[in-house]
Amino acid sequence: MKIESDFLVIGSGIAGLSFALQAARHGTVAIVTKREVTESATNYAQGGIASVFSQDDTFDAHVEDTLVAGAGICHEDVVRMVVEEGPKVIRNLIEWGVQFTRSGEAFDLTREGGHSQRRILHADDVTGREIERALVVAARENPNIRIYEHHIAIDLITEAKVTRKRVAPNRCLGAHVLGIEDNVVRTFAAKITLLATGGAGKVYLYTCNPDVATGDGVAMAYRAGATIANMEFMQFHPTTLYHPHAKSFLISEAVRGEGAILRRRDGTAFMEKYHKLKDLAPRDIVARAIDNEMKTHGDDCVFLDITHKDPEYVRNRFPNIYQTCLEFGLDMTKDPLPVVPAAHYLCGGVAVDANGETDIRYLYAIGEAAFTGLHGANRLASNSLLEAAVYAGRAFQHAVEELRQNHFEFPVIPGWDSGTATDSDEMVVVSQNWDEIRRFMWNYVGIVRSDKRLERAMRRIRLIQEEIEDYYWNFTVTSDLIELRNIATVAELIVKCALQRKESRGLHYTINYPERDDIHCRHDSFIKKQF
Repeated sequence: MKIESDFLVIGSGIAGLSFALQAARHGTVAIVTKREVTESATNYAQGGIASVFSQDDTFDAHVEDTLVAGAGICHEDVVRMVVEEGPKVIRNLIEWGVQFTRSGEAFDLTREGGHSQRRILHADDVTGREIERALVVAARENPNIRIYEHHIAIDLITEAKVTRKRVAPNRCLGAHVLGIEDNVVRTFAAKITLLATGGAGKVYLYTCNPDVATGDGVAMAYRAGATIANMEFMQFHPTTLYHPHAKSFLISEAVRGEGAILRRRDGTAFMEKYHKLKDLAPRDIVARAIDNEMKTHGDDCVFLDITHKDPEYVRNRFPNIYQTCLEFGLDMTKDPLPVVPAAHYLCGGVAVDANGETDIRYLYAIGEAAFTGLHGANRLASNSLLEAAVYAGRAFQHAVEELRQNHFEFPVIPGWDSGTATDSDEMVVVSQNWDEIRRFMWNYVGIVRSDKRLERAMRRIRLIQEEIEDYYWNFTVTSDLIELRNIATVAELIVKCALQRKESRGLHYTINYPERDDIHCRHDSFIKKQF
């Protein structure tokens, strides 16, 4: 089955939906999403979206905070562009129906770790859910947008793959997509393809990401020949609720922004000895501090304490967090919350230019799947939703201009060929490899690394990939197998980038090179598949 559209959007978070709503003014849009349309990392974002909206704040201050958090390798021109376009994209979100919390007539701005000013717009403590709600409503009402839920992209279709020739530059023609409910592989052909597939937290054993975060866009782009960058910089959120039934429920950065203090089990506050900003230090500092305190004192967690604040204020400011914690027997107005770090945000991804275009023509990547140069070695809190919205607008403008200037003729695109593949009776291979990858990534390629750990991880990933490839080509594809193949690819890319960086910078900390090296290592890590 072949489905044609002007624009193919893979992913349904703020990045994909923002692009789709703008692109729909100029053509037909197909949105492919693995679960329900609302199931994205955006939907789980609690804190908010950073932008300069106060008279006390400036673009220069926001730029400087981002550069400091990024540990010396942010692309300053990109940072300034994203920051200065922030207010415009906020207004776009409001026009699409997003309702941010206000204090009187003004927006209720809060502050998070690494920010020098209150500049976080939020919708109580469910900002992402509110953004997702509004964008989904707008998308469903648009006659030029068709949403394909429960569909997972298998691989990109490129001109080089179709013609079996070396093409320079190669161009993207769409993607092969599996319908999860009917197990039918469909060919989605499009003039413009956008990867907005989110992050890769599920590569790690402990993550606050939703189950869909398996690095699909990065893996597909790499296999198609796109350049990948800075995969060593995986951000671990410092404060994920430590509870056997919580499934890694995130305690927002904003809780510390409103005065919460990290303490050991005995009540001792410890962040002062790690950073001058104490509990409002950047996330990489806080995550390593918690990791060190847990290992030093033999504890399973530390505690986030906001019990000194007015209970009514806490309940009103964090209604979702408060209610969720109550369900686990914790009253955050009375009880310090047990927390641990967990994989949270991928600062690397598919390398793109200022318009979100990859080095495969007509293939764009935005949001967490992309490497833009904004985040450097560590993302500043609440810059992610901002980046996604800004690049959605820039990618849309560039893609529409490409459509205007170029006449598109599709070559004959063959349908999906299953060959002699049969249904598997050994799904244990998938579950075993899935579990093994996530465990060795957590133990060897986590918050603290070493050359020996990275080399062990690389040996294991190569063995597992041999098993996966054999399984992939001999058995009928399933969504579980597609995701396993993708997390294995992403794990390999993370390890390869980490082995390139012979220093500690931002989110990449190695005991072999514990210091930052601005003379030899002030650069990005690039990887490209060799055919």
